[in-house]
Amino acid sequence: MDLRIMGLDAPLFNTLQYMMDASDHEADKSFNAPTRTYVRDAKAMASTPADVKEYPNSYAFIIDMPGLKSGDIKVQVEDDNVLVISGERTRGEEKEGAKYVRMERRIGKFMRKFVLPENANTDAISAVCQDGVLTVTVEKSPPPEPKTIEVKIA
Repeated sequence: MDLRIMGLDAPLFNTLQYMMDASDHEADKSFNAPTRTYVRDAKAMASTPADVKEYPNSYAFIIDMPGLKSGDIKVQVEDDNVLVISGERTRGEEKEGAKYVRMERRIGKFMRKFVLPENANTDAISAVCQDGVLTVTVEKSPPPEPKTIEVKIA
């Protein structure tokens, strides 16, 4: 639809015309592009491997965290059932005159998210980092007692 045909030739209407004429492909491309935050979080999650174990009374999430202090690691529960383990690994203090010949250890933010099962007790979570290995333990809720319903004879 050409707005100029209707006698609307002002700059505002020209801009509207341009927006209306934009191809669907361009619109899909801009709306479907991942955000910077999404890309950063995806990289942080991909570079943080974890083991998950199930025990009779708990779940254990095990992640290697070499060289990190407890203040560098955050363990949180989001939306009542998502365990989030995150933090940041920084490069140590550099001494004057030293330069890197090779850098292979990863630095930067890390994060992992785990959807907890229904029987996870989010009020009973503990985290211990020992010898560079973080173990987050989530206790299981006890199974519900079976409910007995009295049968009446009519």
